Amino acid sequence: MRVIGIDPGIGITGFSIIDHSRLETALIAYGAIRPPKKQGLEKRLFYLFNEMNKLNDKFEPDVLAIEDSFYSKNVKSAMILGQARGTILLSAARASIKVAEFAPRKVKLSVCGKGSASKEQVQFMVSQILKLKDPPKPMDISDAMAVGLCLINQNRFL
Repeated sequence: MRVIGIDPGIGITGFSIIDHSRLETALIAYGAIRPPKKQGLEKRLFYLFNEMNKLNDKFEPDVLAIEDSFYSKNVKSAMILGQARGTILLSAARASIKVAEFAPRKVKLSVCGKGSASKEQVQFMVSQILKLKDPPKPMDISDAMAVGLCLINQNRFL
């Protein structure tokens, strides 16, 4: 099974490609999509859509694991995050990729054993699980890896 893990954002969207079989879990690729900051929202969303399409076409994932929305005191930020998530989900639909959504607390619990784990703890655990020499930066990437690992962990129990 090939999983594309996504930590959505309009400034930075972290992604990871993880292959998993009964015998092995392997990190294939990772990175960050950074839409141009000086462009309008519609062009940033279009950039995100195109970059997601490229990833989906290149890596042909079986499933997209994405962090679910969380409640925010800043309504405008939550709306923009929702639009970025919608753009990513639309890209998955275009490529006929299954989607699994996970709450941030569930991701942290799955990877760290604690739903209130810090971003640094998530980064550390992801590095340990995937046997990385250096922790991935920015933390949006380690968050994306954690979302992908959460899906893998959930599938082990299904």
